[in-house]
Amino acid sequence: MSLKRRILVGYGVAFSLMAVVVVWAVANLLSLGRASNAILRENYRSILAAENMVNALERQDSGILFLLLGSRDQGLAQFRTHEAAFFEWLGRAKDNITVAGEDELVRAIESGYGGYRATLAAVTTRVDMAVSPRPSRAQLYDEFVRDVFTRVREMCLELRTLNEETMYAASLRAGRVADRAIWSTSGVAASALVLAMVFSLLMANRIVQPLGRFVDAARRISEGDYEVTVPVETQDELGLMAEEFNRMAERLVAYRQMNIEEIIAEKNKGEAILSSIADGLIVFDTDMKVTGINPAARQLLHLGFTESSTLHCDGLPVLRPAAESIQQTITHGAQPDIPDERRIIDIANGETSRHYLFSVTAIRGCDRSVSGAVVLLRDVTRLKEVERLKSEFVMAASHELRTPLTSLGMSVDLLMERVAPDLSDRNRQLLKAAHEEVHRMKALVSNLLDLSKIEAGRIELEMVRVPVATLFDHVQSVFKGQAEMKGVAVEPDLREALPPVRADANKITWVLTNLVSNALRYSREGGRIALSAAAAGPFVHISVHDDGPGIPKEYQAGIFEKFVQVTGQDSGGSGLGLAICREIVRAHGGTIWVESSPGEGSTFTFTLPISH
Repeated sequence: MSLKRRILVGYGVAFSLMAVVVVWAVANLLSLGRASNAILRENYRSILAAENMVNALERQDSGILFLLLGSRDQGLAQFRTHEAAFFEWLGRAKDNITVAGEDELVRAIESGYGGYRATLAAVTTRVDMAVSPRPSRAQLYDEFVRDVFTRVREMCLELRTLNEETMYAASLRAGRVADRAIWSTSGVAASALVLAMVFSLLMANRIVQPLGRFVDAARRISEGDYEVTVPVETQDELGLMAEEFNRMAERLVAYRQMNIEEIIAEKNKGEAILSSIADGLIVFDTDMKVTGINPAARQLLHLGFTESSTLHCDGLPVLRPAAESIQQTITHGAQPDIPDERRIIDIANGETSRHYLFSVTAIRGCDRSVSGAVVLLRDVTRLKEVERLKSEFVMAASHELRTPLTSLGMSVDLLMERVAPDLSDRNRQLLKAAHEEVHRMKALVSNLLDLSKIEAGRIELEMVRVPVATLFDHVQSVFKGQAEMKGVAVEPDLREALPPVRADANKITWVLTNLVSNALRYSREGGRIALSAAAAGPFVHISVHDDGPGIPKEYQAGIFEKFVQVTGQDSGGSGLGLAICREIVRAHGGTIWVESSPGEGSTFTFTLPISH
């Protein structure tokens, strides 16, 4: 028998037992209902008729008394009114003859009531003819009425008693039926419950026992024991499952034996790749513990062959500059956006030191959750040396160019003052062009010298407490004339009281002046340049916003590099202003960035530390 058929048979037995209980309960309820209906239908109507006949008879007797006491009309009216009621209830009693002896009793009531009605005529005739005093009328009641009234009333009460006794006996029978229904239904239900429980236990045992063997076999496989089999005892679905399980276990054994060598080969290949990488590579888990490290990283961190699982990021002093970036990468799933100069780590190497640029990459699992981070240490010592040599060359070349350019500029100025009026228009234009180019070259050389000094760390800063409003006022006054000529409004926007910043006022004024000058150069007539500032943690963010053409996305990442200019926008500059701004802001411990969309203007923002 298949497992499906077993389950269906089990449910069938349970439903059959449930049906027996339901049928038995319904049969008992029907029997009890019939008994209750008999009580209501057969006896209650007769009891009600007897009660109302007694009430009508007593009202008629009161009417006879009124007649005897002298209220003839009132007494006759009351008698006739309740006479009709008596006959109505007598008719209902005759229509509901259900008990033995009830028919004879109803006929006797009808006959006796006829005699009672006859007494009314006799009493009425005697009252109309009599002249005796009232006590003799009371004798008339005793003589003609009392006995007949009492006899008819007792027969009505006997009818009521007969039906009450019958009704009581029927209620006793209904009670016995109810008790029998309760006990029989409880017995049948208990028997059915016991049978269903026994059958369910047997069926569950027959199903669960093989499943238990499957669970035990699966547990052994998960523990690495692939030589497990499940006995096939039946030919149903469980037996087929056991056969398939055994085949699966055999294939797992074969797969494990086949792939273990490939796994070892891939592992060796991965270790060989890591060992051949010249850059340092360190793997951290979510608790900042080292879970992997290649030989290059061991060498530059001076770790030797220390067990990597015992290392923690806090125990590697060389990586302290990168610790915050590693933690943020593990927390947020991405390396924070920090400039390259802040991602340089200096590691001592004998009497010299080498420079390494670190980058952090998050490791994600199958569910895309972060399971760790990889830190790559790239040796940029040679690049730093090349950059230093380049800066020194630019400084030396700029310095050497300054003297001849100064002499050339003085000569051109003298020519402009003395000879220019006597020259033709074309020669005068050529001299003027030479004068402008000489001064532009002098400005370029001056900017190169300033930039070289800043990059070489030779810039001298006079750090003081400077209110942001003072910087804005100075810049606004410098560009007041130029802004009015071009029809552009330069408007400071300080909506909150800001703490003073710690900065070199002249250098930061130069930064603001350069940013406003660029904004003024690209702003259209009737435009607006907004100067704003806001406190954010230990820094104040200072912004310059214009409504010019904006900067394309592809230029925004390198706009602060030397000699970078947006193609198609003729600025007339050298491309060094923003590079100098960046170096000055960095020298103050801040950062500078741009937010722009083509056609919507640009916002340049830099940060300065708050002065405490």
